[in-house]
Formats: sequence, C-alpha cells, structure tokens
Amino acid sequence: MKISVEAVKELRKRTNVGIADCNKALSEMGGDMEKAIEFLKQRGITIAEKKKDEAVCEGVIETYVHHTRRIGTLVELNCETDFVARTAEFKELAHDLAMQVAATAPQFLTADKMPPEVEEDPQAVCLLSQPFIKDPTKTVQEVIAETIAKVGENIKVRRFARFELGVDH
Repeated sequence: MKISVEAVKELRKRTNVGIADCNKALSEMGGDMEKAIEFLKQRGITIAEKKKDEAVCEGVIETYVHHTRRIGTLVELNCETDFVARTAEFKELAHDLAMQVAATAPQFLTADKMPPEVEEDPQAVCLLSQPFIKDPTKTVQEVIAETIAKVGENIKVRRFARFELGVDH
C-alpha cells in the first residue's frame, strides 16, 4: 500500500516520531491513522521496557521557578550517555518534568515508594502516575517512555524537590 506524504506528515505531527517510523506504522496498519498512533505508542512502551535495566549515570539537573517566584523545583533526570543528555528531546523532557513537579506537587516518585500508612491516591501523589500537564491523556511515565523510544536510551527520574515559599514539607 502506498502511503501519502501528507499522511506521514500528519502522523509525525501528532506523535513526534521519525518519518521512517511513521511511514512504517502507517504501512503496517493499512493507512489507518488511529491504529498507527496506537502502534507507535505500543512500540514506545516495548522499547522502554527493553531499556529499563540499562544503567543511567548521565543526565541533567533541571530547575524551574514559577513566574511568581514563590514556587521552585529541581529534577534530576538520568540517561545512559551525555550525548543524549544534550539533545533537545531530553532537555525538553527535563524542563517539562520540573514544571510538572511545580504544578502538581507530587510527594513520591512511584507508588512502590509510598509508605504503607499513606492512603492517598497514587495518581495524585506519585509523579510517574500523574496525568501529564501538557497532555492529560498520558501519564508522566508514558511521556518518558515516548522519549525513550525517540532517543533510544533508558531515562529515569532519580529524584525531585519542590520548594514553596512559606510552606514546610
């Protein structure tokens, strides 16, 4: 089946995945845009799953200070190589995660890091389980998995901190 250039452009625009991968997804899904999006999403999850045990010792510490200057965050985001740490995709992810922490005030990284006595909803208090502020149809973990698929390396949030003027945590 011949896939139109317009269809590939549209899929790339909607997913931020490379042109060759968009073309392949559309070809394998018979030109169906929604099925191709789901295919690429599943591919990203599969790649992330394969990469999850790779050592991550490079990365960045990203900061975000809200325009009111009353909230600030630090996020340590790690990857496998300094090459990936310098890419636009990785830097954007780090910045988005710092904004996420400022906006949603998570207390824990994942549900398994929650103490047993905490009875709050993990989706509300765990960073990786939260809906992503820029696209609430995805969780933060899914956005990280998409970036893993793009850059081809494991990515992990090691830790984060949120500071709010006049509030003790």
